[in-house]
Amino acid sequence: MSGSPTARRRRLSIELKKLREKSALTCAQVGAALDWSGSKVNRMETGSGRIQPSDIDALCRFYGTSDELRDFLKSLARQAKVRGWWQAHGTGVPEWFNIYIGLEQDATAIRQYQCELVPGLMQSESYARELHTTGAHMSAEDIDRAVRVRLERQVMLSQPDAPDAWFIVNEGALRHVIGDRGVMREQLERVLESAALPTVTLQVLPFDCGTRPVTGPFTMLGFPAPEDPDIVYRDGITDAVYLEGEHHVREYTRAFDGLRAAALSPQRSAQLVKSILKEFAQ
Repeated sequence: MSGSPTARRRRLSIELKKLREKSALTCAQVGAALDWSGSKVNRMETGSGRIQPSDIDALCRFYGTSDELRDFLKSLARQAKVRGWWQAHGTGVPEWFNIYIGLEQDATAIRQYQCELVPGLMQSESYARELHTTGAHMSAEDIDRAVRVRLERQVMLSQPDAPDAWFIVNEGALRHVIGDRGVMREQLERVLESAALPTVTLQVLPFDCGTRPVTGPFTMLGFPAPEDPDIVYRDGITDAVYLEGEHHVREYTRAFDGLRAAALSPQRSAQLVKSILKEFAQ
């Protein structure tokens, strides 16, 4: 079973939608049969509302499921209410990013392209702090919380069950001075340390790679269970977009493969990072 509350909530929503679609009914029809609104059924299937065990009982009776499936879904509903470790940091983590962290914690594959900044899972404390200090109107306490969460997220890359993480970073992100040259030296050293981890691959997209058909950063998350489809994640200043359809995943996978082909090899990428690090040391 999925490990994080977010992943459990997502799995529950997927299973409920599958049951309805198997019955060839609309959300409105299911809602009418149970004396609910169609929007309530829709919220259950999109994970945008809390689902009570009593709701699961009613749906399972209506769909005629087995006792085993009913118990499994009720277990998912109960465990989806558990708070993730990152939620203990309160307002240091926006609600829309809480969702992403929960999914990231359960992913077995991470594919990320960054064109402006070093990936969050590779950021040093001083680099991350500089970004939060200058990039948002946050209190000192919330900045501390946000930086702490970012550093705690990185721990999973060094765990025995670490996800297969592949990062493609634009050369400009490595040369863009965040803070000062001292911050950048520390940050580039951190990038090299992260890239040396056994489950991490880093490729740098050099300035002379030509035009690429990608307009911004994105992340793809893959999960162990076939019932949990891959997700494409793109974030902004105040919100995020999650794309789950086969078409979206296929097109972003194609884009990532194109970036991977255009980028330097992991060995040459490490050499470039080391040469930039030397420039900052002068």
